[in-house]
Amino acid sequence: MPLTDERLSEMIRMLPKCGIVADIGTDHGRLGAQLLLTGKCGKVWFSDISAPSLEKARGLIARRGLQERAEFFVGDGARALPGAPDAAVIAGMGGETIAAILRGAGGRLADSVLVLEPNVGAELVRRALMETGRRITDERVVRAARRRYVLIRAEKGEAAYTERDLIVGPVLRKEPSEAFREYAAFRLRVAQKALAGAEKSGHSEKDALLTEMEYWREIVEC
Repeated sequence: MPLTDERLSEMIRMLPKCGIVADIGTDHGRLGAQLLLTGKCGKVWFSDISAPSLEKARGLIARRGLQERAEFFVGDGARALPGAPDAAVIAGMGGETIAAILRGAGGRLADSVLVLEPNVGAELVRRALMETGRRITDERVVRAARRRYVLIRAEKGEAAYTERDLIVGPVLRKEPSEAFREYAAFRLRVAQKALAGAEKSGHSEKDALLTEMEYWREIVEC
């Protein structure tokens, strides 16, 4: 079984070559193992809130003979880390969870290059980045196992994003790729379905959904 798919490979490409990378919420540990095998970093801090999940990563690293360049920490988000890494990856979680990790990191991730992959709720992650003094420097849409993923790279710096930026992505919307247009079409369908449900139930989010649909339709029809 290969260590990475296109999603993990693209995240690795977005990371700088550096000393220490923190893989927060590592689960199986494949991304961190590939970072070490390729020499992208000198050491990986593997952390997870689940001790059993962390054991999976520990086992993989042991089988690859990479123990001397790996450390393992059980805990919640960045608070499990012993210090400040050069870069950090937070992937495979909902946007609300990633946003909470960013807000609760204290100074541990203040100067770190971040690569983030929210399964849902990318707008929540972008808002948290802006509100915690980070600017988005790169965004990409990749496809793996028939799913599309939004990857976000951020660094320390001030930013002021509009609501359109937060929903669509300040980098993605400037030069839409074919993969992003396909993703936009998917998000448009999701918003249309949500609007139909809101109209039946009389929920108040109809205006927000109509606005979101407008943003996605502009990308699709570009």
